[in-house]
Amino acid sequence: MSAQERLTDALYGAGWSTVKRLPEPVAVRLGRTIADLAWKQRGKGVLRLESNYARVVPDAGPERLAELSRAGMRSYLRYWMESFRLPAWSAERIADGIDVKDLHHLTDGMAAGKGVILALPHLANWDLAGAWVTTRLGIPFTTVAERLKPETLYDRFVAYREGLGMEVLPHSGGSAFGTLARRLRDGGLVCLVADRDLSASGVEVRFFGETARMPAGPALLAQQTGARLLPVTLWYDDSPVMRGRVHPPVEVPGSGTRAERTSVMTQALADAFATGIADHPEDWHMLQRLWLKDLDPARDQATAPGQDREGTS
Repeated sequence: MSAQERLTDALYGAGWSTVKRLPEPVAVRLGRTIADLAWKQRGKGVLRLESNYARVVPDAGPERLAELSRAGMRSYLRYWMESFRLPAWSAERIADGIDVKDLHHLTDGMAAGKGVILALPHLANWDLAGAWVTTRLGIPFTTVAERLKPETLYDRFVAYREGLGMEVLPHSGGSAFGTLARRLRDGGLVCLVADRDLSASGVEVRFFGETARMPAGPALLAQQTGARLLPVTLWYDDSPVMRGRVHPPVEVPGSGTRAERTSVMTQALADAFATGIADHPEDWHMLQRLWLKDLDPARDQATAPGQDREGTS
């Protein structure tokens, strides 16, 4: 393990051991302070965030983009402060932590017994949403985590999510898809963050007027298992409660090849994601390159801790 990897692991370990003990108002202020310091430094992540927001809000000038990126960093650090503290939250605090619209799409799908796939973009706090599903709804689910370096950091994320009631599979290794399909055929729930492709088999979609790649996994799983595929978007407001919406099901087209059906369904997911992101751009934590125009020929997929930890191909 390199010195940088040891430092990264130590910092995240300190976050989970220390931040969770802070009173909530103190944690909120700390997160905002760190966010503002990072924003003022104008590092690569902040600049990339602004570049991505320029696609989402194409008429925004430099001042508006700067405002958005500052709000975006505050939202991103709110995610981290909440995530560090989630293991210490009571079941009641988690259950009261989200207000979800159109939840019937999920509950009706689970009642049908054919399995449900929830697909989310990197909006607000997807970990809190998962904890809410296991705590408030009492529904266990399976997800996928990208392997991080160092391995000890990946182990921390897995233990953290398993402690919140999730079954976590590694993205690499090729066995995740089969396990997810089995869980769905048994009538289970699968949750996947699916707005950025982590593999060579992503599907090209039109996203805010340009071409991006998103994972094929959600659409392929729905076709293979008959599970209901539901986009979900999340956002923050000025309250301590996160908001969410379960969108109507993405239907499997009645004709076309598997690749054609997958393309249509993944585009429908992208369109639903775009609706939520356009409404709350500051809560979209995309600090990495997404659109094909921004990717170099080698398609640099280096994963920074806290970004692109979930997905399936």
